[in-house]
Amino acid sequence: MRKGLIAAAFAVLAAAAIVTAALTRSTAQAAPAAISCSSPSILVMAPITGPVAFIGKEQRNWAKFAIERYNASKAGKAAGRAYKLVEGDTQLDPAQASTVGQKYASDSTIPAVVGPAGSQEVEAVGPIFKRVGLAYVSPSSTQTNLTTGKYPTFFRVVGKDAAQGAKDANFLAKNLKAKKVIVVDDQSSYGKPLADAAAKVLKSLRVKVVRTSINQKMTDFSALVTKVTDDTDWAFLAWQVASQAQTFGTQLKEQGKKTRIFGSDGLFSADFKIAGSYVSAFAPDIRIFKSSRPTAAAYTKKYGKFGTFGPPVYVATQVVIAAVNKACADGNATRAEVLAAIRQTNLKNTILGNDISFDRKGDVKNASFYIFRFLGGEYKYLRIV
Repeated sequence: MRKGLIAAAFAVLAAAAIVTAALTRSTAQAAPAAISCSSPSILVMAPITGPVAFIGKEQRNWAKFAIERYNASKAGKAAGRAYKLVEGDTQLDPAQASTVGQKYASDSTIPAVVGPAGSQEVEAVGPIFKRVGLAYVSPSSTQTNLTTGKYPTFFRVVGKDAAQGAKDANFLAKNLKAKKVIVVDDQSSYGKPLADAAAKVLKSLRVKVVRTSINQKMTDFSALVTKVTDDTDWAFLAWQVASQAQTFGTQLKEQGKKTRIFGSDGLFSADFKIAGSYVSAFAPDIRIFKSSRPTAAAYTKKYGKFGTFGPPVYVATQVVIAAVNKACADGNATRAEVLAAIRQTNLKNTILGNDISFDRKGDVKNASFYIFRFLGGEYKYLRIV
């Protein structure tokens, strides 16, 4: 009997030891994974191929440029930390963005992400990055409700649609004296809220509004053009694919319409060249700032021409690098520490002409928007709104 009790006691102790060991392993697995402080990689998610590849390639190149400049700088050499670029081609497709996000979510060499470019892509990767505590800083995702708390690791260095739509509408009504506007979205999570915000403010300013939409696969806009009445002086297009706006503008002229186009950020492209058109952008042509011209010249010499989609990537990459450096100050870091450092971002005198810091929701503080007009074969900067 005593031997049996002793044997039973040993069995209980052995079982307890097994449970303790299992709990120890479980706790170790649940602990935040350490990231590489010696050779961290920055994942850049951009539409490098697909319908807006011109945007993705520019964004990829500006991220590469930021990393190259930091690695070659005195600060970079002193830190002994060479950053690497990892490309994640999203094609402006939520499904593709999700695939890229899943691939790198568990990669401990990735401390944070620059991108994605599109709001619909942020929605696709948001739950993935939230689950693993991975911070991501977008240079061009502007949908208003991205910062309502659903995606707590998301930040952006440009303003949101609600603010842009309101400011664009004010410019149309007060500066361009619009009387009747057809407001058209492209059924994207970017275009619809932006168009809704513009339409609401236009109506409040007693401008007549016709509200409609298209989809991003349309190539013939003759049916839409027929909806444009002779007294419609402006078409506000909240679209992502500039080539569609070019076709729409061409068909307007073919049908003898005098309506002029005012477009959102996606139209600021070499694919949209309708003379006299206006475009609102969430970022400036950085060459208007004297302090940014050397950076613009250095980029152009190495990578060629650029628009407004690239420079915000440069700044977003700087945000990530600064946060990783801060988290790695003691030689070790986790994604949670990088996320906390991004929340405390305070970059001064960026090439965008403003300081960069974030509010508690991840929105950039004091966002501005920039108006351009296509004249003489090029976009000419007009003013900040």
